[in-house]
This record gives sequence, C-alpha cells and structure tokens, in this order.
Amino acid sequence: MSRSRVLAVVNQKGGVGKTTTAVNLAASLAASERRTLLIDLDPQANASSAFGVVAPERQIYDALIGSCALKDVLAATELEFLRVAPSGRDLVGAEIELVGLEDRERRLALALEAIRDEFDYVLIDCPPSLGLLTLNALTAADGVLIPLQCEYYALEGLARLTETIELVKRGLNPPLELVGIVFTMVDARNSLANQVMSEVRAHFGGKAFETVVPRNVRLSEAPSHGKPILLYDVRSKGAVSYLRLAEELIRRTEEPSPQRDSALTTRSVG
Repeated sequence: MSRSRVLAVVNQKGGVGKTTTAVNLAASLAASERRTLLIDLDPQANASSAFGVVAPERQIYDALIGSCALKDVLAATELEFLRVAPSGRDLVGAEIELVGLEDRERRLALALEAIRDEFDYVLIDCPPSLGLLTLNALTAADGVLIPLQCEYYALEGLARLTETIELVKRGLNPPLELVGIVFTMVDARNSLANQVMSEVRAHFGGKAFETVVPRNVRLSEAPSHGKPILLYDVRSKGAVSYLRLAEELIRRTEEPSPQRDSALTTRSVG
C-alpha cells in the first residue's frame, strides 16, 4: 500500500469492547507484517497500558498541542511491526485546551501527516464520547470501525454515531466512510444478541463483519498482563477471532497479495 489506511475505532458508549478491539486488531495486523501504528486518544490510556506503556515521558497530548512531533511520541512494543502513540493524564484537559487552538478539529490530522506513509495501518482508539478528541480522530481518518455490543440500546447508539459520521463527512472530511461494524462480547446462546446482529446485518449489509468476537475470559485477562491477546494466549477464542477480523479487514482494504496474507497465519499462530 502506498499510503496508510487510517481507521478510527469509535463508539460513544463505554464498555463495548472498543479498546479491546483497537488493541487486538492492531496486534493482529502487526502479526501479519503490516506496519501498524496504534494511537491512544482515550485519556484513560487503556490501549497504552495494554502494551505495557505506562506514564510515558511524551504522549499524544504533546503532539496535539504542537510541543513535539508525533514521531517523537511513538513507543516500541513486543511486536516488531507495531508502534504505539501513548495517552496519559495530560490528555484529560486536552478537550478544553484544543478549543482555543487554530485548526482545533484537525490537530491530529496535521500531526499524523508527517509519518502516515511510514505505516500500512493507523488505528485510533477514541474516547467513549463524541467530543473534540473523537472529532479529531474522525477528521484524520479514512474510515471508521464501530465495535458493537449486542444489547438492547445498541441500535439507538449506532444510529446516533452514524449521524455524526455523516456530519463529519459533509463538513470536515468528505472521504470518510464506515468500513465496518464489529460485534463484540457475543454470547451466541443469547437470543437478544442474535436478534441485534440480524437487524444490523439487515440494515447495514456487508458493512457488518462476518467475524464476531465472543465473550472470552482470556481476552479480559490479557490487559492486566500488559499484553495483547496474541502474546498472552494465542490459542484462545479471543485471539483467533481478532486474527480472523484482521484477515477480513485486510481483504476489504488491500489489493490481493497471497504472499503477504500467508504471514498472518504462519507468523502469529506458529
């Protein structure tokens, strides 16, 4: 790919598997030898700590306000092809500080421009809100991934989020598109979960990924060890699901290349 694919992982509702998806999809893409950058834009910094990056000297906040270049923020991980732009406590007040800055909704896009060609994929883990940080992510992104927990209020929240995406398309970022909806924490025995999935697939068609992420204890344990699920328990159902999701995303966003795609299975599961 000549230019990276920048994807915002967004859901304004907390606890739906948003950060889990950003972290483990980024790790799975990196395992497939795609040069991957994960930007932690959530002040809770869970995506950073999931890779053992805690209390970094420089963080994404510094790049957003222009005190350093984004390349100076990047932290290495245990995965050769993955870098993280970590978050931290300073990001908590960024929404207020950004209001007074020029191009306040484009700060991330401007910071990213200098290095985006060094990566194949850039994933942005957004905060669980539709504030100025998420707006920065949507303005910088080519596409949106929506993790969706199959519960009663899911469709209502999804409608609001797709409206926001359309507003950003019209006003700030015309190329922005919905790349896909990922069903998370799925219990296949739950009739409501199956009903929600059926309704979303009926309304959004092929935008809903075929791969679903099940409820999985190992998946919830991995962050406390500072590791993505691939490095914690590669044979768990959670790891297998995110590897499959990465394969599906690659098929949607890249030209076919059998030699590269084979690496996804041989390197990450071997």
